[in-house]
Amino acid sequence: MIGDPAGIGPEVAVKALAGGAVHEVSIPVLLGSAAAVERALEFTGVAARIRVMRSFEKPSDDPAIIDVLDTGALPDGVLPLGEDTEAAGHATAQWLDELDALARDGSFAATIMGPISTGSLKLAGKLHKVVSPTPGESYLVLLTGPLRVTHLTDHMSLRQVIDVISVDLVATAISQLDAAMKGWGIARPRIAVAGLNPHAMGDEDREAIAPGVAIAQGAGIDVEGPIAPDSVFRQCIEGRYDMVLAMFHDQGHIAVKTWGFSGNCVIMMGPPYLHMSVAHGTAYDIVGTGKADSSMMLSAMRTCGQLASGQGFVQA
Repeated sequence: MIGDPAGIGPEVAVKALAGGAVHEVSIPVLLGSAAAVERALEFTGVAARIRVMRSFEKPSDDPAIIDVLDTGALPDGVLPLGEDTEAAGHATAQWLDELDALARDGSFAATIMGPISTGSLKLAGKLHKVVSPTPGESYLVLLTGPLRVTHLTDHMSLRQVIDVISVDLVATAISQLDAAMKGWGIARPRIAVAGLNPHAMGDEDREAIAPGVAIAQGAGIDVEGPIAPDSVFRQCIEGRYDMVLAMFHDQGHIAVKTWGFSGNCVIMMGPPYLHMSVAHGTAYDIVGTGKADSSMMLSAMRTCGQLASGQGFVQA
């Protein structure tokens, strides 16, 4: 999905598709406004031909053709640029619904959400369309080269995190992560669990995290922890683990953004299909200049294709 039509989503999408690397691992379809995609071609100078679908049909595997599924969510003549609008919010919400429906009926093997604007969604009264991770049900996963981090909790205070962490939650999250990674093509995932406290030596580490890890180990999962959070991310980068389960938002995000921000991508683990996104926003300040960095979208597209077909992670 191209993201908010007023932002850089359409631009980074066409730039990512331009080199043909995405077609090596998938047959891509853009869902959104064909007019916004056409404008993005002009902004970026990408040489490609758009083929508009009004309903889903068999897409082309020709890198010179960009298939755009446009059901008319954005009215003709309405094409916002560089600002939040109610029209863009309504269109974005409809595209998110269409994306989900096409994945659930098997038309799409996996989905990617381009950068959306919560401001536009709020103007349209559609802010509820933004799915937030819910511990025990859905999780945010950040990927940047060899460093891969799943977040047990997301946007909550540290005080809340301490209250939420439990033996059952840790064991459940490890089990869900192990199953998801096996579906992506990692035959025996090696999972590390970060401790909550310095050196993983607090009450929560002993009473909630360690017993949860032990339950998962008893179920045959290759998992270790709690491991000191000042070391575990480096150990993943060095290849000792395939994934780190971090306890809270900044614990994982700081490691990822310090190691390599450009080119990373995001998985929202929870839907019954692979759903990905990018780790940047709409960048209204540079929209239309053609300067937008498409490396995150390219990474998301290639990673999505590989994981959805069970080929495992893109090698760094």
